[in-house]
Amino acid sequence: MPVSWKLNRKSRMHTQPAALAGLLLAATGALFGQNAPKPEFDAATVRPSAPITDGRIRVMMSGGPGTPDPGRLNYENVTLRSVLTKAYGVKTYQISGPAWLDSERFDLTAKVPAGTSKEQFGLMLQNLLAERFKMTLHREKKELPAYALVVGKGGSKLKPSAPEEPASDPAAPPPPPPSPGGIRMNPQMGRDGFPQMPAGMGGRGMAVMMMPGRAKVQANRTTIARLTEMLEQQLDRAVIDETGLQGNYDFTLVFEPDASRGMMGGMGGMLAGMGRSGPGGPDGQHQPDSEPAANLFTAVQEQLGLKLDARKSPVEMLVIDRLEKTPTEN
Repeated sequence: MPVSWKLNRKSRMHTQPAALAGLLLAATGALFGQNAPKPEFDAATVRPSAPITDGRIRVMMSGGPGTPDPGRLNYENVTLRSVLTKAYGVKTYQISGPAWLDSERFDLTAKVPAGTSKEQFGLMLQNLLAERFKMTLHREKKELPAYALVVGKGGSKLKPSAPEEPASDPAAPPPPPPSPGGIRMNPQMGRDGFPQMPAGMGGRGMAVMMMPGRAKVQANRTTIARLTEMLEQQLDRAVIDETGLQGNYDFTLVFEPDASRGMMGGMGGMLAGMGRSGPGGPDGQHQPDSEPAANLFTAVQEQLGLKLDARKSPVEMLVIDRLEKTPTEN
């Protein structure tokens, strides 16, 4: 009945047996597919994070396929907006839901079955949210404010990265691993008032550091695509690359972060919340001038030679229809 009800009498008379058998086989496969078990973690714990008592917060999202710990998920002090970005592969600005998506924080731990793919991992997170928070949602397209990243009138100030050096001697001992905290709590301060990066860091990629009222992005061998991702996280809007710039670049960007966006719009600076002990900073070391840092738009233009132009862009949204604030029992 489900296979043939759309076909008229004439069509049924001329349907070849082999074709009809194929349709029945496809329908049977779809039926069994509906009964297939949904991807789930072997064990999962979800609970509200402990209250912040000392003004510091440690945010961690580690584990899963493609990471050094593929068999374990460990999220600490995360917002549900951040978890949704991992579960559905979207950006923060693509999620529409209650205001507490950015304020309530949770701890999630789970055992990931061996051989789980990234796609299956995302489905497991989706099912976990649906089960523990009774979440339901739908997708829709909206025309939203966005920015186009373009080259400024004076030209780009980005420095192309030098050619990579040949691989080192394979017999040479590997560099020591970084400390568990990444940067020690009382690091050597640079002349700009930011902690100096430890030896062995900064070979490739982007490091984000935050001090009260100031943020610093140190990028080495970084693409424009990665820069736009950082800008999207801070601005909470789509940033479209219209620079035409290719290759890798080295640059430094210092600006005043938007306080309303919290820790770099969900990025979580390497030193977010790190206080200053005394007029000279930690251990009385150098502090930058009291002049405030430029806002992000001015900093991008003056320091990188790029510009953020306001635009409108169609964006596919995840619209949350229902979401419980308190997760069900583990």
